[in-house]
Amino acid sequence: MKVLGINALFHDPSAALVVDGQVVAAAEEERFSRRKHGHRPVPFAAWEGPDAAARWCLEHAGIEAADLDAVAYSFDHRLAEPADQLGLDDPWDHLRQLYAREAPNFIAHSLPGLDPGLVRFVPHHVAHAASAALAAPYGSTGDVLVLDGRGECGSHLAGTYLDGRLVTHATQRLPHSLGLLYEDLTAHLGFLRSSDEYKVMAMASYGAPRFLDDLRRLVRTTPDGGFVVERIDWSSMAKRLGPGEEWTEAHADLASSVQTRLEEVLLELATWLRSRSGGNRLALAGGVALNCVANTVLHERSGYDEVWVQPAAGDAGTALGGALQVAADEGEALTPMAGADLGRSWTDDEIESVLRTARVPYERVDDVAAEVARCLADDGVVAWFQGRSEFGPRALGHRSLLAHPGKQANLERLNDVKGREQFRPVAPMVRAERAAEIFGRGPLPSPYMLFVHDVADEWRERIPAVIHVDGTARVQTVDAADKPLVARMLAEFERHTGLPVVVNTSLNTAGRPMVDDPRDALECFGSAPVDLLAIGSYVVRRARWHP
Repeated sequence: MKVLGINALFHDPSAALVVDGQVVAAAEEERFSRRKHGHRPVPFAAWEGPDAAARWCLEHAGIEAADLDAVAYSFDHRLAEPADQLGLDDPWDHLRQLYAREAPNFIAHSLPGLDPGLVRFVPHHVAHAASAALAAPYGSTGDVLVLDGRGECGSHLAGTYLDGRLVTHATQRLPHSLGLLYEDLTAHLGFLRSSDEYKVMAMASYGAPRFLDDLRRLVRTTPDGGFVVERIDWSSMAKRLGPGEEWTEAHADLASSVQTRLEEVLLELATWLRSRSGGNRLALAGGVALNCVANTVLHERSGYDEVWVQPAAGDAGTALGGALQVAADEGEALTPMAGADLGRSWTDDEIESVLRTARVPYERVDDVAAEVARCLADDGVVAWFQGRSEFGPRALGHRSLLAHPGKQANLERLNDVKGREQFRPVAPMVRAERAAEIFGRGPLPSPYMLFVHDVADEWRERIPAVIHVDGTARVQTVDAADKPLVARMLAEFERHTGLPVVVNTSLNTAGRPMVDDPRDALECFGSAPVDLLAIGSYVVRRARWHP
């Protein structure tokens, strides 16, 4: 059975293809359109379709739209209610609802040969739930917790999958939403809503939760597995930040207070779910599941033996979840998601053709991993472009910026390269077999960079660039069986430096989507102070890095 999944309503438009129960391809439209999160001038931001991503998924699998057995659309307009009846202020809601109703025709228009009658509406939070629970490495049985900004008329689902069938234990009706709570704070702190929430999480480490008592009164769980979020006067705690204004201690304290309260509420919700189900495995999805600090609290204190987060946990992942849910409903045996590298790739011949067209000096090297390791050991910054691109917001060894972790100045240096705020951390990439001696507290292995870990005392002075102000690091472990080229680069770097860790951050500059194709890579290399571009079997060097 061939099922195409589509997400195209709020943000992060995406497409995913599941064939005979196996995830074959998944991609976000931003990697093609170069509009981050699919944002366009209002009102069009609300309904950019993943036309290019969907066409690529089919092309990658070698099938036509007419070959599809079903298309899953991750929003069911029949369950939705007008925004004003839900207590939300959304002037474009009526247009969103219109788009959702007409989605089969829009999809069929962009995929000639598709029968609009094949489109199935999958409830938004069911698609989120399926994206995690049905893709998890342990199979399609376990608890699932979904938390985001909003779906049709809710913001939360707690349930249990039993052999691919969802039993829902609790939902939360809007306007109460932990995702919208975090979005509101993001906007109040001068960042972009539904885009920059990770900046608030990073800022929280610089503050103290001195507003926590107020938030405990305003944000609280209920006995039925839900929660209440009262309206909050953010300005009474810290003034709204305008463009370019500097944040203060009060803003960091506000971020810290909301982050702490979010962690407390998530823990209460997970504990309630486990008391109902008696389960020992928890899958997380929804935008809130990208909060790696909160994920670690759940791993430590929820009582679950295993906590797993799908790498594209935000709305992009609902394309995947919708397709998996439809496949499961049809009785397909599902294969666990093998990795996040589900996007486009290029052969060496294709890469060389782009390099020749760009007329940049390049060379083919015998061992690109060894070449990169030498450059990193000499304190160079490397743009790493290898294999299929990642599905989701994390760079996981396919579209990465790499640097030496032993140089404290490299944190500021990489933030300058990317043109972003200096309070933002960068992450460590580590060989899986060495991770436990360096990083503790969070779960290992951690291949998707969705948890935080404490850094062992004896390593703090050795890898200062990857340690956040609170003493933690957001770790990605690398297994040689899954990523042989990355693992070899790490081994070579350790041979030069004695460090089995390199700095890893996404290959993009501020406000731009992650690099996806070779032209994107050359544009990023040409506009940022990067010393070496390692692309396929080729390298492009800055002048000082010529041997």
